[in-house]
Amino acid sequence: MKEAVFVKQNIGRWRKTEALVEGGEADSPDVLADAYIATTSDLAFAQTHYAKSRTTQYLNALALALHNTIYRYKRQPMSRLLTFWTREVPQTMWEARRELLLSFIIFVVSALIGVISTLGDADFPRIILGDDYVDMTLENIANGSPMAVYDSDNESDMFLGITLNNVWVSFRTFAMGVLTSFGTGYMLLVNGVMLGAFQTFFITKGLFWESFLAIWLHGTLEISAIIIAGAAGLALGNGWLFPGTYGRMASFRRGARRGLKIVIGTVPVFVTAAFIEGFLTRHTEWPDAMRLAVILFSLAFIVWYFILLPQKVHHAR
Repeated sequence: MKEAVFVKQNIGRWRKTEALVEGGEADSPDVLADAYIATTSDLAFAQTHYAKSRTTQYLNALALALHNTIYRYKRQPMSRLLTFWTREVPQTMWEARRELLLSFIIFVVSALIGVISTLGDADFPRIILGDDYVDMTLENIANGSPMAVYDSDNESDMFLGITLNNVWVSFRTFAMGVLTSFGTGYMLLVNGVMLGAFQTFFITKGLFWESFLAIWLHGTLEISAIIIAGAAGLALGNGWLFPGTYGRMASFRRGARRGLKIVIGTVPVFVTAAFIEGFLTRHTEWPDAMRLAVILFSLAFIVWYFILLPQKVHHAR
């Protein structure tokens, strides 16, 4: 049977199954069971005759969604929380791997814009960071404490304020995806340019190494989490722009669920980054090797949890 004929014969039933999945409920468990059996049967046929087609990919996703719907109301053990962090978030990151790569590229390009702009115009950081902040930093440099901004408040207040700000930035970057992917792209652009200008400002003052250790001690986790939140926002925005075989609203809801799960996964990272910035970054007198070790450990964790573990979880499934 030709693929077009196969699709034409069954598309109506698949649409009804989509509606069943989106509704999340059925008149009886038998309705979900019958839909699951029919869908997996169609999937088996498609895998046999059209293994690499979009129809097969669509049916595979539909069968997985049905499976999740069937087991949604099953009583979950306490290990459900552990499963969320060890399986669900990594699997979602695997599904959003293209959005993660795009978010990373946008942020890096934006940071380079900040770097080049600062090298070309010494006053550019004032436009991005504000005159008050730049003047305060110049005064700190003149006093021999260029990183004094990180010990301007007591540890607990600073930790709480940074945590709230970081989480807000994360959710705002995600929520801007409602304005399509361009909203999230704008947030990544702003944060990237700011980082590039900030780091280059210290480099032009001959403070590369000291600023690198101070900024990236907490920034490795913080910036990584912003990029990951950007992937969540792009997943949300792409649901509007590229619905594929789903209806636009159904695709948007799928993107929103996936993006929200990613954002929740970044919260512990932001909290840890805030703890480091509030309690550790201020100790510029600590050995360089110790601070560099924290930076490298943070980077290793990000790569493992958000890149390597998702690959492992996906292939295990």
